[in-house]
Amino acid sequence: MKRHGKLSFGMLVLIASLSGAACFFVAYMLTDIFEHKQEARLPFVRVVEVTDDTSDPAIWGQNFPQQYDDYLKTADMVQTSYGGSEAVPHLPTADDPRDVVSKSKLQTIPQLKRMWAGYAFSKDFREERGHAYMLTDQLYTERQKVVQPGTCINCHASTYTAMKEMGAGDIMVGFDKLNAMPYMEAKEHVSHGVACIDCHDAETMALRVTRPAFIEGIAAAKASEGIADYDVNKMATRQEMRTYVCAQCHVEYYFKGDKKRLTYPWKNGLTVDGAYEYYDEVGHNDWTHAETGAPMLKAQHPEFEMWSQGIHAKSGVTCADCHMPYKRVGGMKVSDHHVRSPLLNVNNSCGTCHKRGDEDLIARAEGIQTRHRNLVEVALDALVDLIDDIKAAKDAGATDAELAEAWEFQRRASFYVDYVEAENSSGFHADQEAARILGESINYSRLGQMALRKIKPSSE
Repeated sequence: MKRHGKLSFGMLVLIASLSGAACFFVAYMLTDIFEHKQEARLPFVRVVEVTDDTSDPAIWGQNFPQQYDDYLKTADMVQTSYGGSEAVPHLPTADDPRDVVSKSKLQTIPQLKRMWAGYAFSKDFREERGHAYMLTDQLYTERQKVVQPGTCINCHASTYTAMKEMGAGDIMVGFDKLNAMPYMEAKEHVSHGVACIDCHDAETMALRVTRPAFIEGIAAAKASEGIADYDVNKMATRQEMRTYVCAQCHVEYYFKGDKKRLTYPWKNGLTVDGAYEYYDEVGHNDWTHAETGAPMLKAQHPEFEMWSQGIHAKSGVTCADCHMPYKRVGGMKVSDHHVRSPLLNVNNSCGTCHKRGDEDLIARAEGIQTRHRNLVEVALDALVDLIDDIKAAKDAGATDAELAEAWEFQRRASFYVDYVEAENSSGFHADQEAARILGESINYSRLGQMALRKIKPSSE
C-alpha cells in the first residue's frame, strides 16, 4: 500500500507540473496573439508629423523604421547572372567623387558603342545600381559632358516637393519649369533619390502617383483602350497602384519639343510597335548616327511596358509582388522596401505562387534569361553588319536619297533591339514578346542590307 501511495503522489506532482506548464503556454499564446492583433490594428507609431511637404525619407523613417531600414539596403551591390551591380573600384576625382561604380556595359557589350555612335550613351553606360544611387550616378555620369536637360532628373530624384514649390502648389506647372531647366540648375531643387513622398500620401499612407508624365501617359494608354478621361489617382485599384508607382519611372520616354517636356509615347498603346508608330507620327528623332547619318531613336528602360505584355501582368501580379514582396514583422505584414531582383529573394518573391524549390525557380528564370541574352547578341551583330554596310555604301558615294530606305531599317532595327536591351529584366518580364521583338530587329537589319543592294555603283 505504501508503494502505491508514493506512486500516486509522484503522479500527482507530474500532473500538476504538466497542467501548470500547459496553462502557462496557453496564457503565453493568448498574450502573444493579443499583442500581434494590437500591432496589426496600429501598424505604426506616429513619432513625428509628416506632411505633404516632407521630402526627407529619414523623417518618415522615424514612423516607419522597418521600411526605412529596408530602403537603406538599396545601397547593396549584388550581381546576379544577368543583372545587378558588381562593385568596381573608382578613383575619386574633383569631377567625380565616387569611390565605387558599377561595371561598364560598353565594355561587356561592345556592339552598343556602334549602335549609339554619336549619342551620349556611347560615352558612358553602366549596370544599374539600386535606388540609393539613382541621383548620384545620374549626376556624375560622363553623359553630363553633353549638356543634359532638367527633364533627366524626373526619374533620378524625389521631385514632388520641388515641383510643388516651383509651381506654387501646382505640380503640373512645376513639372514644366523643371523640364525646361538645364540639368545642373534643376539638381539644385532636389535633395534625395526616390523617397516615401513620391509614392505615399503623407496623411493616409495610401499609394499614389505623383509624376505628371505618368498621369498623362497612362491616361493616353487607357484612351487607346477606349477608357476616356482616366484619372489614375481616382480610378486605379490598390493592386494596380502596386505597379503604377513603379511605372512612374521604369518606362520608355522622350523629351518633347524645345522645352524638353517628359512624355511617354503611349498614345497607341504599351507595345514597342505602338511607341515606334507614335515617334513616326510626331517626327521625333533622338540623334543622327555618326557613322551612317541615319535619324535614330534611343530606347530607355521600358520595364512597365514589357511587363504589361507578359504572363505575370495578365495574372494580376504587380511589380511590388516580386520586387517588394510581403513579409511578416511581428504581427504586421509589410512590403519589403529593399527593392531588388526577385532572384535575390526568391522564396518570398516567387515561392508564394510557385511551390518549387529555390534552386529550381532560379534555374528556370536564368534559363529564360540565357536564351534571351543569346538572341540579343544575334540581333546586335545583325545591326552592326547593317551599320558596316551602310557606312561602306556611304563611303562609296551613295547619296542620302539612295540610303534613305536602309536608314529607315537601321532606325527600326536599332530601336527594337535597344528596347529589350534597355529593359532590365533580361527578357524575364515577357520572354515571348522579347523574342518577337528581337526577331523583328534581326529581320529589319537584313532588310536594310537587301535595300543597299538596290544602289547602283557610282561607276555606272
